[in-house]
Amino acid sequence: MTITIYHNPACGTSRNTLEMIRKSGVEPEIVEYLETPPSREELVDLIHRMAIPVRDLLRQKGTPYEELGLGEDRWTDDQLVDFMMTHPILINRPIVVSEKGVRLCRPSEEVLDLLPSDIGSFTKEDGEVVTSGGSGV
Repeated sequence: MTITIYHNPACGTSRNTLEMIRKSGVEPEIVEYLETPPSREELVDLIHRMAIPVRDLLRQKGTPYEELGLGEDRWTDDQLVDFMMTHPILINRPIVVSEKGVRLCRPSEEVLDLLPSDIGSFTKEDGEVVTSGGSGV
């Protein structure tokens, strides 16, 4: 199975998601999207395949979201995509693509349904334990 992760190594959620993918026995294709952003066409396709509103992919924390006034209703989906193309930090992460679907994996355990096999239990960086059957302590 081929899995691609749009990854930010500075993000704990993204690092946890990457490690869960690896624990499933797959070494994913890693796209560090801040260095190599998806094309506009790829980004629009990812959003379509995730079946989420464009606005749901916008990251607010640590981005120019407020400064650009992106919380305002005046922006069209096309304009929001344009902002993400200009400022890739606005793209929320991690996005995981597998044969089982495409998903924004926030929280990181959202990746479990996209993996080829059960990972058993996994301890996140913050100490939370996640199992393929759900999360617990």
